[in-house]
Amino acid sequence: MRILLISDIHANLEALEACLKAAPAYDHVFNLGDIVGYGASPNEVTAISRGLGKVFVRGNHDKACTGVTGVQDFNATAATAALWTMHHLTPENLEWLRKLPAGPVLINQLSGAAGNDGASPATALAASISLATPVECVHGSPIDEDEYLLDLKDAVGSLVHQQALITFFGHSHIQGAFSGNGAEWMGLRPEYKADDDPETFVMGLRKDYRYLINPGSIGQPRDNDWRAAFALYDTEAGNITFHRVPYDIKTTQEKIREAKLPERLAIRLQFGR
Repeated sequence: MRILLISDIHANLEALEACLKAAPAYDHVFNLGDIVGYGASPNEVTAISRGLGKVFVRGNHDKACTGVTGVQDFNATAATAALWTMHHLTPENLEWLRKLPAGPVLINQLSGAAGNDGASPATALAASISLATPVECVHGSPIDEDEYLLDLKDAVGSLVHQQALITFFGHSHIQGAFSGNGAEWMGLRPEYKADDDPETFVMGLRKDYRYLINPGSIGQPRDNDWRAAFALYDTEAGNITFHRVPYDIKTTQEKIREAKLPERLAIRLQFGR
């Protein structure tokens, strides 16, 4: 089974389209949250996301942009974008985003259940998913959906307490992984050679290790690489393939400016931070 891992699209339509075009064949899509916020195409990105699959967790921007939480903990730029998004989402998309489930969402081989009653198309898990190794999806961490896992020190507690051997997470906008087996712990960042071309990096998974894996941000990377990021989990091969792809960043920036969103949101895209 091949699972496409996407996260932190942040209403960046051009980056999402580039990733989907570049993605190899896949069976299912796991969306790790922050579908909206920051970018100027919230309805278009939400519509595409809704059609890609049924495995989702909510992000902190998804909550703030739909009124589930306030914007008091956001900086001025993020708060401005969240309020703009709230007023530009269609009622249908706003309600759909509002109902996204909190992580962790556990996906296992026994029931195919995703920790919900399946009543909502936003949270129902396809019954055909059956994994030999149970995995879970979160936005921030298995302990706190809004926690940032930025380094190994942050990650060890989550690796110890996670429900599954493999946890997929987002939120930090930094592509990579943390792993450990109780005796040793380590972090990994994909190594790339190019700046503007599509690239991949393959990471094998060891059976005796626990993993926290971040596919990176599609819409607003923060690892000094402007290219959109995603990943593919191949259960049969037992590996993760990290991807970076260029996209039409100028169009994305123009849309942000036309929407009169903060200029910083347009500028930061070209620097990947």
